[in-house]
Amino acid sequence: MRKTVTLKKNYEFSRVFNKGSFYVGRHITVYVLPNKLSSNRIGISVSKKAGNAVIRNRKKRLVREAYRHYEEYIRTGIDMVIAARGDETIPKYGALLKEFKYLLKKLQVFDQEKYDCLKEL
Repeated sequence: MRKTVTLKKNYEFSRVFNKGSFYVGRHITVYVLPNKLSSNRIGISVSKKAGNAVIRNRKKRLVREAYRHYEEYIRTGIDMVIAARGDETIPKYGALLKEFKYLLKKLQVFDQEKYDCLKEL
């Protein structure tokens, strides 16, 4: 497991939102912007429209775990912000994993060759 740095400052989130490319899914939106570092930086955003604190924290935990699941297959040197969509339903973990992988492929940051090689073992 790699050490992932988190985005904490508002200007870091704003830079990724404004200058990065993004794809929208049913449950999440993924924003990606290349950085000049040798590691990935991730930020997770959940709006207050998503529900009360319990629901928002549950969504954050699910998104964080989905990122951890595919972390080794994501190319390095990117800033990523994952924003949960604003409905009050909590998605199933399997559906979130499938959608996250699809969005990573659309943004061309998913390393399919490495995924296939490690999957066969």
